[in-house]
Amino acid sequence: MFDKIAFRYDFLNRFLSAGIDVSWRKKAIAQLKELRPQSVLDVATGTADVAILTEKMLHPAKITGVDISDGMLEIGRKKLQKLGLQNKIELLQGDSETLNFPDNTFDAITVAFGVRNFQNLEKGLSEMRRVLRPGGKLVVLEFSRPKQPLFKVIYNLYMKTIAPGFGKLIAKNKDAYEYLNESVQRFPEGADFIGILEKTGYVATYAKTLTLEICTVYCGKK
Repeated sequence: MFDKIAFRYDFLNRFLSAGIDVSWRKKAIAQLKELRPQSVLDVATGTADVAILTEKMLHPAKITGVDISDGMLEIGRKKLQKLGLQNKIELLQGDSETLNFPDNTFDAITVAFGVRNFQNLEKGLSEMRRVLRPGGKLVVLEFSRPKQPLFKVIYNLYMKTIAPGFGKLIAKNKDAYEYLNESVQRFPEGADFIGILEKTGYVATYAKTLTLEICTVYCGKK
């Protein structure tokens, strides 16, 4: 599915969010400023948006991006080549739930709009914790469901009808954007997700909601 929409993925992210998604990513990455990580893993990296922003904001020595979709990674590699970042950011194909790295490898891990796609959420979170160094930090940016009644109605209409319609028109794939809404509705957000983080061994957990609770930044340490 992600291979099929890769060619329009970045454009639709900007278009469907009116560009706000960039500020969401920046606010997520900013949670790592105090840590000053030198080795960062970006899980479900897609077209490497977060990896590129992380390099610009934090300047770590090395960033590794992992994604299961080769189509998305191919777009990401072209972006890195254009920006001259191919020596700073490495993109690898791999399963987010079976990370091919030794224990205690990375200072920090980021995941933007990816954990809700994990087939086994706890397994994926445990794998990320395994490859984090002691004291390392996980930052997860994920969609959430607004609670304010009027905005909730508008949000649901947008996610159920408008976004899939634009997905069909622009990316020729309505199903992918219907899946987007379904996956957001299923995701254990807020306190439920914090509980899962703590169950899988993360400490010093916290959550920050953004833009009327459309999305949330979740953090935890090893």
